[in-house]
Amino acid sequence: MRNNRVKCSLPPLSFYIILFSHQVLTMAERRRPGYSIYREILDEEAVDVIAQKSESKTSLCEKVKKSVRCSGPRAKRCLLETIPILSWLPRYPIRENALGDLISGISVGVMHLPQGMAYALLASVSPVFGLYSSFYPILVYFIFGTSKHISIGTYAVMSVMIGGVTERLAPDSDFMNWDNVTNSSIIDTVSRDAQRVKVAAAVTFMSGLFQILLGLVKFGFVVTYLSEPLVRGYTTAAAIHVIVSQLKYTFGINPKRHSGPFSLIYTILEVCYLVPQTNIGTLVVSIVTIICLILAKELNAYLQKKLPVPIPVELIAIIIATVVSWQVNLEQKYGVDIVGVIPSGLQAPVFPEASLFGQVIGDAFALSVVGYGILISLGRIFALKYGYRVDSNQELIALGLSNSIGGIFQCFAISCSMSRTMVQESTGGKTQVAGALSAVVILFITLWIGSLFEDLPKAVLAAIIYVNLHGMMKQFMDIPALWKKNRVDMLVWVGTLILTILFNPDMGLAASIGFAMLTVIFRTQLPKYSLLGQVPDTDIYRPLEDYTQVWHIVPGIFIFRSSATIYFANAEMYQDALGKKCGVDITKLLSAKKKLEAKRKRHEKEEAKKAKKAKKNADDMVRSQDSSLNLFFFFIEMLLYFLQTVQFHNPASMSASCPEWGFIFFFFSISCLLHSPLCLPTGFNTRLCLHIHYSAVSVSVSLSLAGVVDNLQSSGFFNDKVTKSCLFTTIHDAVLFCQSTRTDCQDKVTYCLSSQTCTSTHIVHHRAFCCESGRNLSC
Repeated sequence: MRNNRVKCSLPPLSFYIILFSHQVLTMAERRRPGYSIYREILDEEAVDVIAQKSESKTSLCEKVKKSVRCSGPRAKRCLLETIPILSWLPRYPIRENALGDLISGISVGVMHLPQGMAYALLASVSPVFGLYSSFYPILVYFIFGTSKHISIGTYAVMSVMIGGVTERLAPDSDFMNWDNVTNSSIIDTVSRDAQRVKVAAAVTFMSGLFQILLGLVKFGFVVTYLSEPLVRGYTTAAAIHVIVSQLKYTFGINPKRHSGPFSLIYTILEVCYLVPQTNIGTLVVSIVTIICLILAKELNAYLQKKLPVPIPVELIAIIIATVVSWQVNLEQKYGVDIVGVIPSGLQAPVFPEASLFGQVIGDAFALSVVGYGILISLGRIFALKYGYRVDSNQELIALGLSNSIGGIFQCFAISCSMSRTMVQESTGGKTQVAGALSAVVILFITLWIGSLFEDLPKAVLAAIIYVNLHGMMKQFMDIPALWKKNRVDMLVWVGTLILTILFNPDMGLAASIGFAMLTVIFRTQLPKYSLLGQVPDTDIYRPLEDYTQVWHIVPGIFIFRSSATIYFANAEMYQDALGKKCGVDITKLLSAKKKLEAKRKRHEKEEAKKAKKAKKNADDMVRSQDSSLNLFFFFIEMLLYFLQTVQFHNPASMSASCPEWGFIFFFFSISCLLHSPLCLPTGFNTRLCLHIHYSAVSVSVSLSLAGVVDNLQSSGFFNDKVTKSCLFTTIHDAVLFCQSTRTDCQDKVTYCLSSQTCTSTHIVHHRAFCCESGRNLSC
């Protein structure tokens, strides 16, 4: 065991907390007692002995057997995890939650009516299918879901993505018929709407299958690749698509449907071209409805604390608009487009057409990812707020079952809505029972009341959509906020917005994810490199350029830090930065090393030949002494040659920092970063300080993550000369060991590295270099 001790003491610190209460000023002084650490320097071998590291590992065969082993308690647990309603419904506290869930369910159910009908227009299907989508999926999620507060149902972003698919696969041009009476082409709306329902059901069913499959293979973490800036930028761009798609209902015009890249721009140009043909009656209805809804929403916000439940302004709006349209006969007199026939009752289940699956598989996957990303993000917010757990994989399965079963009942893809969720939570909803009660409200409306809204103008539904999207439009305020916090995240937000606007929601999502991944790679290409110094009287190390009261360690020891993971793409930049910070030309050192190695090999061959001749000589002792003398002279010759070869970028600074000696030399190679099969885990704060003894070479390694040591061992990194005794648990241990090594053996060549790096031969004379990195290494 090494005799050196790690000693760190902190003097007492004092600070004052000044409290102002009315006109009384009080002062309190709190003191933090000092602490000290006194122990021996610990390497990894010593830590393994002290902590008694277990070498037993579970084999793959045993893991498989354990995973498939079934018992009574395990089967019960799996059943309750798969069908969560069986675990919480029997223990449902009726007295505590029943009233709040009832009020919340009715309030949310009332919201489902206008939003379901309005979002059905976004999906390019009849409004009644929006009511179906607000009924069947909710009941399925009630059984399989784990979130207690989110409101499942129609969602604007999902609806506009469905609308893009339905209008692409069932365009108006495929249903044009010639009318002999008017001598013009007319659209067979009945056949067109029926085909669009089939397309919507097919893509919804496929998206549900994708979600179920991902949930079964425990792939719920896939949503982590959708960062918050990406999701918010994407939903903002999707909201713009929604607004543009509803302009035809606001102005009463019929622009051509465009698909593919830049379709949004083409649609806006088409709308501008058709603005002179605006239906005045439709425009007046839209403007009046928008103004009334905005005023009512503001009144709702003003009276939020005084009202037990919010005013159902959308429901009141569609009731008034339906009555006015029916009494005034807006369709016949002013040409205002209305909802039309709304059949009463429920549709029989029909399996989607399998012939459509191949055409919608890409759109289905995009829908599955977007829908799940929105749902789990909102679910985790409320789970954190109320202190319960949301199972991400079970949520994926629950949403998948809701969509796949809903597709059989001719629904379109759903997710959760922020506005309905906020209402459900604010009106007292505490469990999934509130969602089930809202489905009962929709069932009642669909069976008996739905036909009463046949005279509802579509312009009113478009106005409801506009007003409900004001929250997404407020997300533009993220740009200045992200500019102050993180400009790379702001770049992701803006890039996602632009890509989604240009390439539609489906292709825009893929392009946005690719762009976000590029920014991650870009961050690793431009890390922050710095030299660390010691905080006085502590074992803490901080960047020298950021702190004025940080000491440089004993001359000859450098601590070099990289803020990014080291891998093949930035290894060369890491090498350049290390050379620049330490003031050495690594390329020349490598060249000098190769020359010395070649000369050493030539000398060994010559010595081997001389040894053969020595056997013939009778005076073996004299020749042996001459051979030893020759080796000594050869070492001196190599030393002088190396000193003449090596040049530094900044010799003055090197000499100034090391006044005891006028020269420094070492062999440095980082080439194994590009070729080594070792790949250390990423995402953790790992510090390495290599101190590997090899002949006249010594390197120290400091590791703060046991998994890295295990990976080094499994990769065959250690051998007889490089053992765990070369690894240290902290940077301070490595630094103290480097200092003690220099004190005990001034002629030993030392290289000290605290970084996530694997290096080959390193030689430093009377000088130690220490490098640190803030993350793991992949080398």
